[in-house]
Amino acid sequence: MKKQLIISFLFVFAVFFSLTSNLVAQNSLAGEVSNAIKNGNSKDLAKNFYSSIDLTVPGNEGTFSKSQAELIVKDFFTKNPPKSFAINHQGTSADGSQYSIGTYTSSSIAYRTYFIIKKFSDTYYIQQIQFEQQ
Repeated sequence: MKKQLIISFLFVFAVFFSLTSNLVAQNSLAGEVSNAIKNGNSKDLAKNFYSSIDLTVPGNEGTFSKSQAELIVKDFFTKNPPKSFAINHQGTSADGSQYSIGTYTSSSIAYRTYFIIKKFSDTYYIQQIQFEQQ
């Protein structure tokens, strides 16, 4: 009986630890993504892109390779230098993906910004990012 109780406790602890470490990894990546957007740093942002990414910026929408998406985002940041960026809402979908919705403000235009972080082969990546003029 005592042995069963210990095994049950260890199992619950392992599940809790696994879920907690996944949440920490997702939140850490969300922070990195937010900082890269806030600084208009396409290189730091792109290092967290999955091998292909769904990307939407004014005048460009589609699924792009990591390197193509980096160039598109770099062009967007060059044309719309950041003034500020703030996360307005975060959540988790049923499949475990984390989403963040924020506001990216350049000198004259505000953009609703949305990104999804998803786990692929034990690593979290940006699967989708959108900048849509408000």
